[in-house]
Amino acid sequence: MEKNNHAFGHSPIGKLLVQQAVPAAVGILVLSIYGIVDTIFVGRFVGSLGIATITVVLPITFLISSIGMSIGVGGASIISRAFGDNNNSRAFATFGNQIGMTLTLALFFVGLGYAFSEEILKLFGGKGEVLEPAKNYFTIILIGIPFLAWAMMSNNVIRAEGYPKVAMYTLIVPAVFNIILDPIFIVWMDMGLEGAAWATSISYVASAAYTLWFFMFGKSTMKFKADWLRPDLSIAREISALGAVTLARQGTVSILAIVLNNELFSYGGEMALSVYGVINRIMMFANFPVLGITQGFVPIAGYNYGARFSERVHLAIRLALRSSSLIALVIFVLIMSFTGPLIQIFTEDEVLILETIPAMRKAFLATPLLAFSLIGSAYFQAIGKPKSALLLALSKQGIFLVPLVILMPMLFGLEGIWYAFPLADTGAAAISYLYLKKGTDAL
Repeated sequence: MEKNNHAFGHSPIGKLLVQQAVPAAVGILVLSIYGIVDTIFVGRFVGSLGIATITVVLPITFLISSIGMSIGVGGASIISRAFGDNNNSRAFATFGNQIGMTLTLALFFVGLGYAFSEEILKLFGGKGEVLEPAKNYFTIILIGIPFLAWAMMSNNVIRAEGYPKVAMYTLIVPAVFNIILDPIFIVWMDMGLEGAAWATSISYVASAAYTLWFFMFGKSTMKFKADWLRPDLSIAREISALGAVTLARQGTVSILAIVLNNELFSYGGEMALSVYGVINRIMMFANFPVLGITQGFVPIAGYNYGARFSERVHLAIRLALRSSSLIALVIFVLIMSFTGPLIQIFTEDEVLILETIPAMRKAFLATPLLAFSLIGSAYFQAIGKPKSALLLALSKQGIFLVPLVILMPMLFGLEGIWYAFPLADTGAAAISYLYLKKGTDAL
């Protein structure tokens, strides 16, 4: 492990970014493919109502599981800087606190999910014909959420240790399981949406099992020792402060989902929810290279900041921004050129296809600017500055998108909702650029 993370401070930045970003991007790609395959099976064998159901439930489950991701990101920032400062005992104690926090909080919020499922689903736009299938789907998905929270926490720790390929496998394992189980449960066993839910929950269990195996029997030094598992209030506070950035981002995404789903239902009914369901899946897939570069950038920036190698930190910022911006531009051109064929992958419903084509083109207009908002927030989180990271993380969804989704349809109807996305991307990119320019010498 020491050899792996030692390279963060000595190997060429470009080489490191490729080594870290490619596995992260591949993992996100495979996870996105799983989401696409899941939606394809639901769209073709259940119908547009099934896509609407997933659109309602998905942000709720990700909100609960983001507890693990937040603890993972917050702890990984501490671990990376601790390794950079040769303080291994602090890194190990951080991991122990992450375990206790993840399991306790995930189980607590899953319990709340079961207790108030109908109220939560209605809040997130589960109305009309969507409510009953959403309740069945949500109840099954909740079983796998604690396992997903553990896997997301572990993924960030493994990357901080210097094992990007293993971190990649934690995303590939659930995707492969889901792709295999979807046709079995949905088609062959004719279980419909419930089959999709069981396939997803089982895949989360598989991912958690893989990370547990790596910690117990793999190359990881993060073993389960009693001394490391002892709660440490100061470490827990720092994990919470840094992790709050990720949790607030996902919380804001969930608030956006509440506002967006209700606005979509008000201005376009179940069909508008289905349209966004397709757009959202393509967004997840399209953004995977930029998200991969962002995840690969974090441990490099954190380690070199901890080691006080400022020139290497600045070089990492510049390379991450340039490469991710170029890739985002290519993605933008491809989406604008092949909008129709991309949508047809998900559904044969001609009405849904015709509704989705113009909506998707509007929503993706500012894709080339995506890199600035992601890299900006990731940088300040990596160096342990949660306030700046939090502001940048919330800028797109919280400062711009939520208000725009409420105001724009008042003026332009359903079309205004789709234009809200590029406007929010532009505003968030501008704020991130200003913060990076002020806070570093990299730009």
